[in-house]
Amino acid sequence: MTAEQHVDGNPKADPKVSTLAYFGTELRIRREEAGLSQTTLGRRTFCTHSYVSRIESGSRVPSEEFAQRCDDALCTGGLFARLWPVVIEHAYPDWFRPFVDLEKDATEVWNFQNQVAPGLLQTEEYARALFSAARLLNAEDLVAARMTRQQILERDDRARMWVVLDENVLRRVVGGRAVMARQLHALVEAAEDPRTVVQVIPYEVGAHASMDGPFVGLTMSEGADVVYIDGRARGHVSAAPQQVADYRYAYDLLRADALPPKASIELIAARAKELS
Repeated sequence: MTAEQHVDGNPKADPKVSTLAYFGTELRIRREEAGLSQTTLGRRTFCTHSYVSRIESGSRVPSEEFAQRCDDALCTGGLFARLWPVVIEHAYPDWFRPFVDLEKDATEVWNFQNQVAPGLLQTEEYARALFSAARLLNAEDLVAARMTRQQILERDDRARMWVVLDENVLRRVVGGRAVMARQLHALVEAAEDPRTVVQVIPYEVGAHASMDGPFVGLTMSEGADVVYIDGRARGHVSAAPQQVADYRYAYDLLRADALPPKASIELIAARAKELS
């Protein structure tokens, strides 16, 4: 990404480069023209001052509902509702967008990761370290998109989530010791929700059923279940029944090799303590 600019003291991505930053800049301009504070706009759009601030600074992808409520609150004639699809189009790679849409309607997410924490459970600073390491030009947009994606876990009707991690995830220090320790604490906190299960496959297991890489499966309330298979340059989504069944079987084998949930959390907490 190009060098950050500053608008009213807030770090901003260049609106000429980032559609996310353009949305935030337009929101700030229209809000100030209407004589509203961020707190007042937050009340009128049923969100927090912090949420408005982060969207204006380009560090959060706005929800579609928020865009529509901003149009109502600021009398902008549908401006932000029209901008929202453009923001979303550029926030995620085009090949990943179908999976994000399906993820919102899943009743169960089953995720295996062999190198990094799952995207839905990553802290912002951990995600930023990952994207920065890849030297991606749109790293900040991707971080914001990932954080926004996590909102599906805040819903009352959220999906159940089962996560299996190779011990590599705990051992590779991403972003420095402090960032990594906070990420591990976030995994422990996530597992406190009864709808989230986290397990770790320890090194002593040796080879396991998915040495070739990570994947994420979605169980859908309606329609075919799907699996997302990650890749170096890009991943792909499959709803082919046999392929989904093969990955589901592999996932069952991974869970069988993993430590029980309680022992897994104890291992994660102990590793976080080492780093702290």
